Amino acid sequence: MQPIEIFPDQVILETNRLWLKELNPELMAMIFSSYTDGELKDFLGVTDAELETERQNFRKGMVTYRLSFKSFVMVEKETSMVIGRAGFHTWYLQHARAELGYAMTHEAAKRKGLMTEAVVAIIDYGFKKMDLNRIEAMVSPRNEASLKVLTKLGFTQEGLLRSHFFKNNVMEDSAIFSLLRNEHSNESYN
Repeated sequence: MQPIEIFPDQVILETNRLWLKELNPELMAMIFSSYTDGELKDFLGVTDAELETERQNFRKGMVTYRLSFKSFVMVEKETSMVIGRAGFHTWYLQHARAELGYAMTHEAAKRKGLMTEAVVAIIDYGFKKMDLNRIEAMVSPRNEASLKVLTKLGFTQEGLLRSHFFKNNVMEDSAIFSLLRNEHSNESYN
């Protein structure tokens, strides 16, 4: 596997075991207009089916006049492999809040603390560089791994959104969590 290309002015966050390489609306437009399907799958770390979903999202428009996103591909330093993604979607610039989202795409990378490591850097970036006041996260109450990450990082559960998202032909609930800037600390979460 070849190292992921770095673009001019692309934000790269570094943790002990990861590089987090920025994806933003401009970069997504560039890669979707110039990369082959194989290059897109390598760059985004997705399967054929997931690539089609990404392509549809891109075609439908990923930003509006009041919403944006800032996401990062997670690249394992040891292997240079894209193992997942983490970042912010539904970023309301004028309200200084965004929803945190993350997914590990490689089974072998799970249960090693890599997602917590990545999310710590993403949260810090959100509060310090994006000037967020509030970070939200919505997760299935049955997603124990994700609930563990949010709890470990100091998020507060605020409630439950009933029948909030559609997955595998079933309406699912979402537990909603938040972390405010004044609650955030830069301590180690090991």
